[in-house]
Amino acid sequence: MSRAEGSSPSITAGDVAAAQKEWSDRLIAIGKTFSDGGDYKAVAQATLDALYGYASGFDVLFKPTKAADKAIRLTEAEAASYFVGDGCCAEDKGFALAPYTAVKWDNKGAIFHGDSATAMGEYTFTDAAGGETKAEYTFQYAKAAGGSLKIVVHHSSLPYKK
Repeated sequence: MSRAEGSSPSITAGDVAAAQKEWSDRLIAIGKTFSDGGDYKAVAQATLDALYGYASGFDVLFKPTKAADKAIRLTEAEAASYFVGDGCCAEDKGFALAPYTAVKWDNKGAIFHGDSATAMGEYTFTDAAGGETKAEYTFQYAKAAGGSLKIVVHHSSLPYKK
């Protein structure tokens, strides 16, 4: 973990870990709500509003793992489409609807700079059948008014295969 010279410890490694846990918990909740026949779209929208910078007035850069036709998403509606498979892109199958039972984060490094932090590493998603999928990520967080962390960069990809 590194901190830019002269920067204050506004965001800590513990803050990032807490934000990652909340992201995992909410992702799992979207899939569970879908499986239970509930309003999973509302749960997904609440997740985007709570965790991403859209509702706080931040620009957000979103590059989801399993996207090719529209690999980079610049609006909240495009991000929502990826999570619930209902929207802008025919390729979206509802990543969050798997459902997943666990997400394990392995931060390889982080950079802290005042009211922003960037974490990079690998995360592993466990589905209901026990299968695991590992992806690589870079998430950047910005501190919003009120002190909560908001994701402003979400880049995720599958590992390169030789």
